[in-house]
Amino acid sequence: MSLPQDTAPSIAHVLIEALPYIRRFRGKTVVIKYGGNAMVDDRLKSGFARDVVLMKLVGINPVVVHGGGPQIGRLLQRLGKSSEFVQGMRVTDSETMDVVEMVLGGLVNKEIVNLINRHGGRAVGLTGKDGDLIRARKLVLRRGAPELDEPEIIDLGHVGEVASIAPGVVDMLVGGDFIPVIAPIGVGADGFSYNINADLVAGKMAEVLRAEKLMLLTNTTGILDEAGALLPELDAARAEEMIAGGVISGGMLPKVRCALDAVKSGVGVSHILDGRIEHAVLLDLFTNEGIGTLIRRR
Repeated sequence: MSLPQDTAPSIAHVLIEALPYIRRFRGKTVVIKYGGNAMVDDRLKSGFARDVVLMKLVGINPVVVHGGGPQIGRLLQRLGKSSEFVQGMRVTDSETMDVVEMVLGGLVNKEIVNLINRHGGRAVGLTGKDGDLIRARKLVLRRGAPELDEPEIIDLGHVGEVASIAPGVVDMLVGGDFIPVIAPIGVGADGFSYNINADLVAGKMAEVLRAEKLMLLTNTTGILDEAGALLPELDAARAEEMIAGGVISGGMLPKVRCALDAVKSGVGVSHILDGRIEHAVLLDLFTNEGIGTLIRRR
């Protein structure tokens, strides 16, 4: 069966356009934070798995870090346990942490691994507890108020932040031609498990692995300017100005902070992109236009 003459040139153009990007990223590591709609829509899930497999086949080393907040919330609801949030973070007692580990390290992680493997990849699922990958420390949240002499310290339970990453197990998997899929759970010096924000884990993982690129899939088009228009590209200085001016705020703020920290620590570029677009990862990596907002150090 031959291609129709009217479509053959456009297909050839797409392949030729991808060539310099394949050259650029071949042999390099790209860390992808996978979450949002891309994790719950079947069409988007299948597209993401194919994107990751294609990356590996052309010589790029994808490392996937995933979230799973909505899935955790649904299971807690089914168990009759309410979810409490403080400043966007889930209060996580010991019982909730058991559910977090079951969902992130089990159900969600294995589903992603299975999808990638079904599409021809070789994925291996990990949590930060495997191979002593992620060391955590308890997150201390302070809230100030005019009537208080000192800030109030809020105990979120088993919510942590990254203390350190020992990437040996990830390096071993990448060197063996596997695709690591990492759930953002770490272990503290106290021996307890901690749930860590997946964006933060992805950013720190990109730093430690000296990744060429960090990709954060979101449910937004990217970073918007004061007029609400999408910014295709942003340097660190301009991003800091927008944060200080309140243009970047709310749920986008921790993502931008994560992206900024990564590029300032040696990651080539960070990209905040719309995971609601099918094959968002390939469109970002292999086309001239790309999607979302690219963040550079300068």
